[in-house]
Amino acid sequence: MELKGKIVQILPVQSGEGKNGTWKKQEFVIEIPGQYPKKVCFYAWGDTIDAFAIKEGEEVTASIDIESREYNGKWYTNIKAWKVVKEQAQTAAPAAPSDPSSWPSPKDEVKSAATEDFDDLPF
Repeated sequence: MELKGKIVQILPVQSGEGKNGTWKKQEFVIEIPGQYPKKVCFYAWGDTIDAFAIKEGEEVTASIDIESREYNGKWYTNIKAWKVVKEQAQTAAPAAPSDPSSWPSPKDEVKSAATEDFDDLPF
C-alpha cells in the first residue's frame, strides 16, 4: 500500500535494548491531501531512518505495511514504511539565459504586443 502526501511532523527517534540487541525507530506524520485531508503516522525502523533522510515539508510517497497484533486483550496497529520516495519538484520556469546579448530588447517586446490581436470580451 502507498501513502502520498506531505510530511507535516517528525517525531524524535526512539531506541532501546531488546533480546536481539539495540533497536531504534522514528515516527513521521504524513498529511494526505483531499477534500478532507487525513494525517497518518508511520514509522521507519533501524538503518532505514538514515537511508530515507526525510525532512519536514517534503512531498513523499511511502510504501507501507500495515499489521495489527493483540496484547492483553487489546489490538495495536503498526504502519511501517519499507520504502520512501521523495517527489520531484514541479517543473520550474526556465532560467533566463546568462548571455545578455540573447535577451530580447524592449523594442522587440513593444512590436510583438502591438501586432497581437487583443479581445477583452470574457466570452
